[in-house]
Amino acid sequence: MNFTYLTTKELSERIHYNERTIRNQLKDSVLLEGVHYIRPFGGRKILFVWERIEEDMTKTSFGSLHSLQLQ
Repeated sequence: MNFTYLTTKELSERIHYNERTIRNQLKDSVLLEGVHYIRPFGGRKILFVWERIEEDMTKTSFGSLHSLQLQ
């Protein structure tokens, strides 16, 4: 499978969150290393895996919608 790797700036443009919010609030609480982002070559640079982030975002959204329909 091919993945789309995004910088923090590119991810912020796609999901409309501030870069600082991604780094300080989402990373390591919602976005997990090895799942949603990687550190290529063991460095400090972070690349986010778009397909995995998108999948988890839609799971949460559609799951909430489904539970609302059941009520």
